[in-house]
Amino acid sequence: MPDMRELMIDKVVINMGIGTSGERLQKASQLLEELTGQKPTTTYAEKTIKNFGIRKGEAIGVKVTLRGEKADKFLRDALTVVENRLKRKQVNAGNFSFGIHEHIDLPDVEYDPDVGIYGMDVNVSLRRRGYRVKRRRIARAKIGKNHLITKDETVEFLKSLGVEVE
Repeated sequence: MPDMRELMIDKVVINMGIGTSGERLQKASQLLEELTGQKPTTTYAEKTIKNFGIRKGEAIGVKVTLRGEKADKFLRDALTVVENRLKRKQVNAGNFSFGIHEHIDLPDVEYDPDVGIYGMDVNVSLRRRGYRVKRRRIARAKIGKNHLITKDETVEFLKSLGVEVE
């Protein structure tokens, strides 16, 4: 029988906020698809910001959600970019996030002058077995406090991945 207390990666969300629509957004979408092997979804502005030239409903970014082995592989590659180091403020109860300034820092990625250089945010959610109870439609139930993930448990999980938390 599996250990119900074991932590595992639920999902890895990679977000690229471009800030404008058009050709640059298309290139970012193609790049993210090459990096992850999945078709990204477009994100839209929630409100108009005149100073940045953004209108409500305008396409301003792309994101993709990875699960399973794809998520594990991408996360390990992305953690090498930040040299397996995270600050304690980047870690939360059950999740952690970090940014990558240039996508060309990822392993096995070559610089292409036609594409340019893009940064991205990587957000990782952790879970335990049994968390589906909280989200399912039929017979939904609460999860006990002792089954929730704490910040210290998240730090211990990161240490098991070989990540140093400062």
